[in-house]
Amino acid sequence: MKGPTTLISNDQSDPANLKSQKEKAEEFRALHRRGRILVLPNAWDVASARAFENAGFPAVATSSAGMMVSLGYPDGEVIDRNEFVQAVRRIAKILTVPLSVDVVAGFGETPDEVVSTVREVVKTGAVGVNIEDFLHAEKRLFAVEKQVEKLKAVRKLSQSLNIPFVINGRTDAFRFGEGDEPARLKEAIRRATAYKDAGADCVYPMGLVDPASISTFVKALNFPTNVMVRKGLPSVKELERLGVARVSFGPSASYATMGLLKRISKEVLEKGTFDSLIDGAVSYDELNNLALPRA
Repeated sequence: MKGPTTLISNDQSDPANLKSQKEKAEEFRALHRRGRILVLPNAWDVASARAFENAGFPAVATSSAGMMVSLGYPDGEVIDRNEFVQAVRRIAKILTVPLSVDVVAGFGETPDEVVSTVREVVKTGAVGVNIEDFLHAEKRLFAVEKQVEKLKAVRKLSQSLNIPFVINGRTDAFRFGEGDEPARLKEAIRRATAYKDAGADCVYPMGLVDPASISTFVKALNFPTNVMVRKGLPSVKELERLGVARVSFGPSASYATMGLLKRISKEVLEKGTFDSLIDGAVSYDELNNLALPRA
């Protein structure tokens, strides 16, 4: 009988990738269970990922919205899966810290299709995946039973590859569920509990901002919980007090970057000055180095 296969997709001869993929996966998993909150920035390309690593973040994730738009597609699964995987591969190749990838809903409605996507993403060197439970095009939640089947299949894949990559089970029940806010929170808890039992390593109730709702969710799950940066979200210190294990940027860094470009454009066109374009900017060498392997 064949034993589990280990994927070591990063070039181990490169000093930037001395850690094996399995070691990175174990390191990323440990960041969720250390008793201190993990602040996880979401990048959209090689340069943004490298900038976050250089800033000192212990891990980096991708933003589906940021990445898709940077490649010329709206958020969701309009992009061809192979093109998506190639973009992930370029990011994974440049990083030395663990990389988690937002695979949207897995580019398929069946467990086999989702597993196929995750397998290709893990081959790039990624050690975490974020999987949603709704269809972007229709803003429709999948049946919880169907999502559980997908997560169980992805967990089985992790075991077969002998890479303990982190599965972040996202639910959008708080956004797209039926009923009032308490009913949607209850549904988010129900779904997240099912995803936890199906093998997720972390659960992600998209849309929670209010401290009371976050506290209710975290206490109900008693399990690593991810929230996303949104207007009104409590500080990192307060989230840690509430028991949150991970706070991710989501597309907020992309929003901020595009907002800066709007302000730059407005200043140049309306005032004829360049302060916003120059103040705080990196140098040519800094920009170029974001694409170069580490010495």
